Amino acid sequence: MSVPITRRQFVAGTGAIGLGLLAGCGRWPGQGQAPVKLARVGLLLPYTADSRASLDVIEPFRAGLQDRGYVEGQNLLLEYRYSGGQNDRLPGLVTELIQLPVDVIVAEKHDSILAAKQATSTIPIVMSVHADPVGAGLVTSLAHPGGNITGLTSLATDLSAKRLELLQQASPAVSRVAMIYDHTYPSAQLMAADAKGGAEALGLELLDFDVRTPADFTPAFEAARRQHADSLYTLSDPLSLRQQRRLLDFAAEQGLPAVYGEQSWVTSGGLMAYGPSYSAMYRRAAYYVDRILKGAKPADLPVEQPMTFEFVVNLKTARELGITFPPEIMLQVTEVIDQ
Repeated sequence: MSVPITRRQFVAGTGAIGLGLLAGCGRWPGQGQAPVKLARVGLLLPYTADSRASLDVIEPFRAGLQDRGYVEGQNLLLEYRYSGGQNDRLPGLVTELIQLPVDVIVAEKHDSILAAKQATSTIPIVMSVHADPVGAGLVTSLAHPGGNITGLTSLATDLSAKRLELLQQASPAVSRVAMIYDHTYPSAQLMAADAKGGAEALGLELLDFDVRTPADFTPAFEAARRQHADSLYTLSDPLSLRQQRRLLDFAAEQGLPAVYGEQSWVTSGGLMAYGPSYSAMYRRAAYYVDRILKGAKPADLPVEQPMTFEFVVNLKTARELGITFPPEIMLQVTEVIDQ
C-alpha cells in the first residue's frame, strides 16, 4: 500500500534530484559554465622567432584555426619553438613540447618533421609542408600515411624543370644557371635532380654550388662570378631561406635574372617565382589540426597535394634587368608586383 507524502517532502525530494543532476554535470548553482578545455598545439619551426619565414607560416596557420572556431586564450594555446637553423636544437625543442604535453605538433620542413617523428610515435604530427614525404620515408604513402604523421606536400620535386623553362622564356639569352643550395637537405637534393634533367632538355648548363653554413655563401658567389653564371635558380631549403636577402642582393648586384620557388622571394625583390601557394598550405594545415583534435587519427587522413599554384613576377625588378616579359609569360602570371 502506498503512503501519501506531504508537499514539503515532495519539494525536498525534487530539490535533491536537481542537485544530483547538477553535481553529475560537474557544476553547482552559481558556478556558471564548465571551463572549456584548451587545445594545446606545438609549432616547431627551423627559423628564428622574428624572421619573415616564421611569420609566413604562423599568420596563415592561425587564420586557418580562426576559420574553424579556435581563439587563442579561450579554447586554444599555441606553443612556439624555433631552432634558428640549428638542427642540433630540434630534439630538445621537441622534448619540451612532448613534456608540456601538446595535443598535436605542427612541424615545418624536413628536419623539424624528422626530429618530431624520431621523438614520438604517439603524439600526432602535422607536416605544414614537405616536398617528398614518401621518398623521405616520413609516411608510407600519400593516400595512407600510416603512423602518426600526415599533412601537406608541396610536390616541389616536380617543379624545378618548369621554373627553368619560365626563366628561359623570360630571358632567352640565359645559358649558365647558378644553382645555390644546401646539398645536405633531402628535399633540395630531389629538386636539384629534377632541375638537372630539365636543364639538359632546355640546353641550359647548371652550375651547382654547395652551401651548408652562412659563411659558405660568399665563396659560392665568387665561384659563380668566376664561372660566368648569367642567371640564378635558388632552392627553398631552410638555409637559403634564412639567407634570402644575401641571395637577392647577389642577383641584383650581378644583374642576374633569377627564378625562385616561393612568392616571398618576389615580394622581397626577386624577379619571378613559380610554385604551390605556401600560404594556402599553411592555412590548410589548420584543417588537419582541427580533425585530429576532434578525434581523427593521422593514419586515416591522406596527405594532400597543392590545390593552388602561383606564378608571381616583379615588374620593377624586370625593368631594372632590362627584361620585358613576353605574352606567353604574362598569360600564366597569377600576381604582378611592381615595387
